[in-house]
Amino acid sequence: MTATVDFALPAELEAQGPPESRGLPRDGVRMLVSRAASGTVTDHSFTDLPRLLLPGDLIVVNTSRTMPAAVPAGPGLTVHFGTALPDGTWLIEPRIPQGKSTIPNDLVSPPRIIPLPGGAELELLGRATARLWHAKLSVAVLPYLLRYGKPIRYSYAARPWPLEAYQTIFGRQYGSAEMPSAARPFSPEVVTELVTRGVTIAPITLHCGVSSLEADEDPYPEQYDVPPATARLVDLTRRSGGRVIAAGTTVVRALETAARGPQAGWTSLVVTEETGLHAADGLLTGLHESRSSHLRMLAAFHDAGLLAECYEAAVSHGYLWHEFGDVHLMLPLAGPPRAWPR
Repeated sequence: MTATVDFALPAELEAQGPPESRGLPRDGVRMLVSRAASGTVTDHSFTDLPRLLLPGDLIVVNTSRTMPAAVPAGPGLTVHFGTALPDGTWLIEPRIPQGKSTIPNDLVSPPRIIPLPGGAELELLGRATARLWHAKLSVAVLPYLLRYGKPIRYSYAARPWPLEAYQTIFGRQYGSAEMPSAARPFSPEVVTELVTRGVTIAPITLHCGVSSLEADEDPYPEQYDVPPATARLVDLTRRSGGRVIAAGTTVVRALETAARGPQAGWTSLVVTEETGLHAADGLLTGLHESRSSHLRMLAAFHDAGLLAECYEAAVSHGYLWHEFGDVHLMLPLAGPPRAWPR
């Protein structure tokens, strides 16, 4: 399976809400586990994670909090705030409301002032990509979003869910347009058991932009920060023979960027089989749609045959997709310790 291979996702496998809405605890989701060393795929609960990792392993998590990034701009327009830029402008996407969700809007042409609730005005400054625009809000963005915004919602969501449903227990600083969802199942109980079993947890921050990417569309530049202490732990873990497990594709992007250059800033890196991996050994991730850039990243962890088997198993065994769905733990090949590149 490659990133360009299509697979059919039945509608009943789209998670319509958080596990709590299905009578489950936060950590009650299922977890598909694939092992590159043996080529096996097995079924587990997420609460099995501490027993599947080894003493000396390191889990790296994203501490970005999800913003209420969707703002209604009248009956025919919704604005998704994506990424804050260093000059105070933002990458935004004007979208057209349709049913429970929105669709891309290709009709807006600059210059244009978009009136928003509360008397704020959004000035479009020009296109950044085919779908995103550079824009400037007349007031401070984060306080405005916290008052007037709502979480970005897609058509598979059964109803609007509160902002807290879109947070992980590791979130500290608002900045993500959409939840770094691979870490959502972590609970205090799972974290406690991981630590007591000798697994270390370390933070990075990467503020996720809009993830509603079209097929074959690369992710946009995102702001990241890998603290020096985390970089040292990655180095120490690899030198001592442990494994670095990234909790989410955002973590992979941040770690792999820092392994190649600055430990903080903006990253345009798209991790693929061709780029290889310099910092992450394994990955905990959600289940991704066909032809997405996320599948190209997954191909850096598993070969095409094993990746195909994983997704065939996920569909046939009824795993749930999207931010409130089940997760996939990709364990690496056995091999000699590899240090952080210097």
